[in-house]
Amino acid sequence: MERRARVRRAATTAVLLAAAMTAVLTAGCTNGGGPPPDDRPPPVPKPTPSPEDSGIGDVGSVLAVKIDNARRARPHTGLGEADIVYVEQVEGGLSRLLAVYATRLPETVGPVRSARESDLELLRQFDRPTLAFSGAQRKLLPLIDRAPLRAEPPDRTPGAYYRAKERPAPHNLYLRPLRLLPSAPGPDALTPGFTYGAPPAGGTAETTRTVRYPAARFTFTWSENHDRYLVAMDGTAMVTTDGARVAPATVVVQYVRLRPSEYFDSRGNNTPYTETVGSGKATVLRDGRAYDVHWKRASADDDTRFTTERGAPVNFATGQVWMVLAKA
Repeated sequence: MERRARVRRAATTAVLLAAAMTAVLTAGCTNGGGPPPDDRPPPVPKPTPSPEDSGIGDVGSVLAVKIDNARRARPHTGLGEADIVYVEQVEGGLSRLLAVYATRLPETVGPVRSARESDLELLRQFDRPTLAFSGAQRKLLPLIDRAPLRAEPPDRTPGAYYRAKERPAPHNLYLRPLRLLPSAPGPDALTPGFTYGAPPAGGTAETTRTVRYPAARFTFTWSENHDRYLVAMDGTAMVTTDGARVAPATVVVQYVRLRPSEYFDSRGNNTPYTETVGSGKATVLRDGRAYDVHWKRASADDDTRFTTERGAPVNFATGQVWMVLAKA
């Protein structure tokens, strides 16, 4: 928490400026009709203002991007540069990704899709993050505006987004991160609940782990050559648009409670709410071994801590971390 306080003090002036500019943009973009449904992409204005006119946020904030994970959305762009990738269950048993950037900002990230209520609780582990998303259900928008984050959908910063002509909508919306943040904030902006270093004692040799959602399947396979876990989605290797394999150094399967929310998509499917406050079991995969651990997050303002049965912190391997939120 002391690190967060230092960040807040150092960024006070920038935060106030960003808040003022966001208020002006919001006032100019509000309309009584609300955004279109989730499966209809919002229009992206053609004018592209300069970064100075786009409401660029403070450098102390991580960037979180809600990423489409439907078959037609793959391969992804900019996913390999994320520090943390959260995997969440959404309507119909499908999945979406929430990628968090602190160490590096890629030139492009996407495809970008809509936010969910669970994202707001999950992101409170970070100090006023910037959330990039395509839109949200009308009833959810007031909650997003009240959340302790900087919301940046396309209608607030149109110059940060563009649509790729070679892909069909709604799987073609892409973000230019440097239009939202002047530079990467650095690893200190990440949640202090994650610790990195030597692995804990024990563990079990395990080279492959599959996590199943009702309509999605993720397989993580340890590769000695890559010194990473190669990710496959629904039986197909996940690669980025530059041909690189998606390969985190650590995979955490965090078992959480899922419950119905107040929100439904246009087809009548309920949006599950993923509870990330509380405690439970988790499995940490690193270096080709599996460790059964505990997770705890006392309140939304606290960090998620992963510990052994004796209460010692569980270190992650240096590199990208995938947090797979699975039903307990």
